[in-house]
Amino acid sequence: MKKALLSVSDKSGIVEFARELVALGFEILSTGGTLNALRQAKIPATEVSQYTQSPELFGGRVKTLHPKIHGGILYRRENPQDIADAKTHGIEPISLVCVNLYPFYETTQRTDDFSEIIENIDIGGPSMVRAAAKAYENVLIITDPSDYTLAIEALRSNQNTLELRRSMMIKAFSHTAHYDATIANYMNERFSGGFGERVFISGKKILQTRYGENPHQQGALYGFGGFWERGFRVLKGEPSFNNLTDINSAIALASSFGAQKAVSIIKHGNPCGFAIKDTLLESYRAALACDSLSAYGGVVAVNGVVDEELANEMSKTFIEVLVASEITQQAQAVFASKKRMKLFSINALCADSRAESSSREQRLDSTPESRDQNASAIALSYDRYDFKHIRGGFVYQQSDVITRDELANATCKSARQASPELLQDLHIAYVIAALTKSNCVAYVKDGALIAIGMGMTSRVDASRAALAKAKDMGLETRGCVLASEAFFPFRDSIDLAAQAGVRAIIEPGGSLRDDEVIAAADEHDIALYFTGVRHFLH
Repeated sequence: MKKALLSVSDKSGIVEFARELVALGFEILSTGGTLNALRQAKIPATEVSQYTQSPELFGGRVKTLHPKIHGGILYRRENPQDIADAKTHGIEPISLVCVNLYPFYETTQRTDDFSEIIENIDIGGPSMVRAAAKAYENVLIITDPSDYTLAIEALRSNQNTLELRRSMMIKAFSHTAHYDATIANYMNERFSGGFGERVFISGKKILQTRYGENPHQQGALYGFGGFWERGFRVLKGEPSFNNLTDINSAIALASSFGAQKAVSIIKHGNPCGFAIKDTLLESYRAALACDSLSAYGGVVAVNGVVDEELANEMSKTFIEVLVASEITQQAQAVFASKKRMKLFSINALCADSRAESSSREQRLDSTPESRDQNASAIALSYDRYDFKHIRGGFVYQQSDVITRDELANATCKSARQASPELLQDLHIAYVIAALTKSNCVAYVKDGALIAIGMGMTSRVDASRAALAKAKDMGLETRGCVLASEAFFPFRDSIDLAAQAGVRAIIEPGGSLRDDEVIAAADEHDIALYFTGVRHFLH
């Protein structure tokens, strides 16, 4: 009789799978909780320790590590010596292995008890998975419950082909590689400050894009932590590689103010519009006014629900991508005739884990009010670490964050202090600057971005470019505020700001010429604040 070994942590679908295997003539070998689940369902199964005639040892640490198990998986059915060895030692073939592993990651999210975490490092499971994957020419290895139906259909129709077993083999090695990477990264985080001798980037494929940045490149979206897999919903259209990177920038900015009614507009990775007003409709109109020319064909993120009224306003211009916490059916109907428009939702309720929540505790989007209103906000996954590919490797760092304390503790360096209204605008401008390619400056007035210069080799050039665009758009800059993500090296940007009517400036400070910058602010009667924290985005 053909033998199948079933030992799973994730027991979804395992009873139905085992029942089908028995109907196909398999004898089931099993362990622990899986065995109990099968017996409760009246499915005949043999306990591994009974099969091996070797008891479970050390509290279950050793149960499947036995020659009758690994020999039954690994021996080569076409090799005369292996066949003879198997006969001599009473080893029978195991032709199907269904295993998924102890919930190590989930345990780390639930507790800091290291002894419990250690016990959730699977040993026998990965050994069986790797053995079965190595023996794929003779053994079908299943590690994902979503493959149960596929496996049963293949077995039932005599389509347990080498190609199927090879594809399951690749999936199995990916499964154990991800598991080991998760363990190694956790240990580095716990004992090496997150920067061990090796670091592992492990992502699950979410979707294939038609191509990468350009048509001659292949591309795909991979996610980790479950954020994209659980929270991202395609409502209309197909996201491209470039759409996804712009969506990332758009939701990063729109979700940076908790549940406030924020709208961001992104073009080629940078903001060309942003606003927070009393309603999402007002926010969208104000965001669009910043640079309606660049906004054409851009990516819009709405921190809330897009209803029919807002959809009608948006339909007046070409938006390539719209992402929101929700887009109502009535709003989707408004956009139905926009053949090139793509609609996506990503809701804050998909937020990830206990570790993510604690890491976000001091971020700007983590106020108690925002937590209470998460259902109406879009989400952004917070990753503790950030990395960037360079030729031959990648650079790796802690993720940049802007904290509430950073803004609350900003030091006024000028004689004049900003009013509460200007401080709120400084807050908005500072976050925009931090999320925009350096060198950059952001001008905000009444809760809306009115001018921005980014990605320049000179900060004063960024200032000139921003003010020139504001003039072209017919926007009044007098009474606005200015933020820079890094210090002003000279007073020239302050002089330009004064000519534009800027009333308050926020920047990190730290220039050798800070005294000249402060003197210029006082000369022009501008409120000047230093945060002491630089936010380069290269």
